[in-house]
Amino acid sequence: MKKMERKVSPKLNIAIIHPDLGIGGAERLIVDAAVELGSHGHNVHIFAAHHDKNRCFEETVSGTFPVTVYGSFLPRHIFYRLHAVCAYLRCIFVAICLLFLWPSFDVILVDQVSVVIPLLKLKKSAKVVFYCHFPDLLLAQHTTFLRRLYRKPIDFVEEITTGMADMILVNSKFTASTFANTFNHLHSRGIQPAVLYPAVNVDQFDESHSYNLNFLSINRFERKKNIELAVSAFAMLHTLDKHALENHNLPDATLTIAGGYDKRLRENVEYLEELKSLAEREGVSHRVKFVTSCSTAERNALLSQCLCVIYTPKDEHFGIVPLEAMAAHKPVIACNSGGPVETVKDEVTGFLCDSTPKAFSLPMAKLIQDPQIAKRMGEQARKHATESFSTKIFGQHLNQYLISVAGNKED
Repeated sequence: MKKMERKVSPKLNIAIIHPDLGIGGAERLIVDAAVELGSHGHNVHIFAAHHDKNRCFEETVSGTFPVTVYGSFLPRHIFYRLHAVCAYLRCIFVAICLLFLWPSFDVILVDQVSVVIPLLKLKKSAKVVFYCHFPDLLLAQHTTFLRRLYRKPIDFVEEITTGMADMILVNSKFTASTFANTFNHLHSRGIQPAVLYPAVNVDQFDESHSYNLNFLSINRFERKKNIELAVSAFAMLHTLDKHALENHNLPDATLTIAGGYDKRLRENVEYLEELKSLAEREGVSHRVKFVTSCSTAERNALLSQCLCVIYTPKDEHFGIVPLEAMAAHKPVIACNSGGPVETVKDEVTGFLCDSTPKAFSLPMAKLIQDPQIAKRMGEQARKHATESFSTKIFGQHLNQYLISVAGNKED
């Protein structure tokens, strides 16, 4: 009888194209993808249009995988306008360099900018996988006639080029439904993306943790992150059952607002000043601390010491911060919409609330009055993050998707 041979998974040459290897949820996913695919024996190479070694995730400079930058000299904007066109040009330049300067890849993973997909399809030997964090046309402003005129061809190109990928992945069921409702032509053609949840490295949060009276908000300093909700909710604690809260040392409670900050981006600079002004008007500036562009180690330290994490974006397509918080044994207070609905278990690993200061301040007050609730929820949160959203599980699923698409050579 012939002995059965064990099937060995193929080792792939994988290129990843990402616009800017800064600090954010999209960048964290790309870094996790590179690390996990490398752990499965694949050769992974990241290509980007910008990589500031002083403002990036540590893995991108540690030699874990190679990073090559092309086109950093190209502008990010023209007089603070035409951001989308500049992003397209920068990524197209990266794609052209990859096409002509590098040997064949089995799979090319692209995210954020789909316009490069037709170019990459010229590499007949490679399959192209597009990871859609969220349709860009929904993130862009269409407030004036000129902006609508400017965005119309860009939005059209986004849908057409997205549909040219050999496989499309999205970060949540919420994004999958939005994808179908937004890209009507693709949906009518039966093009349906697969859901691949981003992940969190739970092992990095194994150190000791405590539950001090400190609320923590982690987000990029962008208006769409709705960080002012955290400031207003924190200030509103004074109006809730004042006597009871004073007995629980509310004057000692603090709010730390940390996150990605790029002084090259006008919105980052302006929004930070707006938040500082809001804290002044609300009378809580002496108890609100701002931390810009903290390192991974600094972020982990903040997570290990806080009472809970306040996550304020509304209709966020996924949100990696709630996963990081839960992995760090901390409950999350988030909006009852978008990705957090799929990651946070209401009143088990955190609280899902309406996006109003009063709705957020109520669970904040509850945790201040009884920090043991935060501890119990934190234990459940850690278990939930480990079982459902670890980088290992993410890597296994991504590996299966890429091996599957690479094997379809006849398509």
